[in-house]
Parts: sequence; C-alpha cells; structure tokens
Amino acid sequence: MMGNKVTFGLEKVHIAFYDETNTTQPAWKTPIPIPGAVRWTPEAQGEQSDFYADNTKYYVATSNNGYTGELEMALVPDDILATMLGWVIDDNGMLVEVSDGVPKKFALLGQVQGDQKNRRFVYYDCQATRPAKERQTKGESVEVATDVLNVTVSPIELGGRTVVKGDLELNATNATAYNSFFTSVYKPVFAGE
Repeated sequence: MMGNKVTFGLEKVHIAFYDETNTTQPAWKTPIPIPGAVRWTPEAQGEQSDFYADNTKYYVATSNNGYTGELEMALVPDDILATMLGWVIDDNGMLVEVSDGVPKKFALLGQVQGDQKNRRFVYYDCQATRPAKERQTKGESVEVATDVLNVTVSPIELGGRTVVKGDLELNATNATAYNSFFTSVYKPVFAGE
C-alpha cells in the first residue's frame, strides 16, 4: 500500500496524565479526549555542533532536547486545566488559579489526516504553562477566543531508550496497536526485546 504524500488536519487530541502510583514506571492514566483541536506547533529543541578537520565539516553532533510548542484548543475544560496546572476548583465550581500550583506531566496524543491514511502521534513527557486567552468585545461578527497552552516536551526513558515522541500509521501488522491507540498510552516495542 502506498504511504502518505502529505498530512493535514489535526484532530482527536487526548491528554493522559502521568500516573505516579503505578508500580511500573513510566505510566499514564487513561487518555482523556479534548475536543476542539485548532493547532499544535512543536519546535525542535537541541543544538548542532560541527567539528572541522581536513578543510571540511568532519563530524557533526546533534542533541535532541525535545520540543517546545503551542497547543491551541477551542476551550480546554476546567477540570483538565486544574489537573494540568495544579489549580483548584472551588466548592461553587470556579476554576481558581493559585500561584503555588504544581503542574502535572502528561502525554499528548492526537491524529493528523493523511492523503492515504491517518497518522496518530504521542508526545510522552509534556508539561504546560498557563494558557493565553485574548478577551475582546463582540463586534459585527463573532470571533472565537481560543486557549493557547505553551507545552514543553522532554525526552523520557521507555524500553531502555530515550524517546520523545512516536508516530503510527495503520499497516498490515499493527491494527491492534493502531485501533487501541487512544485507550492507553502506547509504549514502543523494539526489535530484539
């Protein structure tokens, strides 16, 4: 079967909070769907070091320090924000931003469409900061105000390797993993293990 030439269309964003109580680490709780995906813009973090010898670039070393990016959603539910940022919801249901809130790490899952098949992705070790939200008066037309979270993705050890993210497209041998992708955080399986 032919592979994708292009991908487009972010959808099916899920958040899976880190499960500190699980005896097998790292572990995540069940992914929670967050409707209203607008945009996810991860930018690679790391450096390249060049070593010159024999009048040429003799050796190049690169470091992978994960990503930083913006996750834009139509509206992140209050209970998700409270858990994600260490905020609280009071007895009347008001989301309260507390200055000493401790953010909780999570895995970010989602899907992008492809011209041939959809591609599912997971970023394993994420942490968000307070969302930016512009508030403005309604004019002649309604402009929706979205939540924009700044997210840092760090490398994490899984299966004896340091990983950052994974992408999975359906093929002839991975239907079980692909179809259950959003029921639990997929951990990579490496040959020979």
